[in-house]
Amino acid sequence: MTLAPGLRASLLIMVEREDLATKIGSGDVPVLATPRLLALAEMATVQAVREHLEAGETSVGTRVELDHLAASPVGTHIEISAELTTVDGRRLVFGFTAHDRATLVGKGTIERVVVDRERFLGRLAPGGTSSR
Repeated sequence: MTLAPGLRASLLIMVEREDLATKIGSGDVPVLATPRLLALAEMATVQAVREHLEAGETSVGTRVELDHLAASPVGTHIEISAELTTVDGRRLVFGFTAHDRATLVGKGTIERVVVDRERFLGRLAPGGTSSR
């Protein structure tokens, strides 16, 4: 595993109808849903470290802190950026931001843990153990 603080990734999206709180069911106004913002931020964290994990490793989310600060209607372009800020053994901490042209849409931290993919999936199989 060759992970070090400073690894980054960014995504650029345009808010579509499928991204809306009304579509996802997290609200009744037609703006970017908070769960969708979180999913995009997580996608950026995964991209930031994907090429730096050992063969057979992946990361799983364990903790999130998210401030959704501004509404984004359909057609808004948003850039989501994540940066690895802390590596503590297998624990990874990322900071992320989401901006439209002039507005901070969201920010927060996401923690992930590096795991062996097969062992992790084996714990989910019938007869496996689901504890860490």
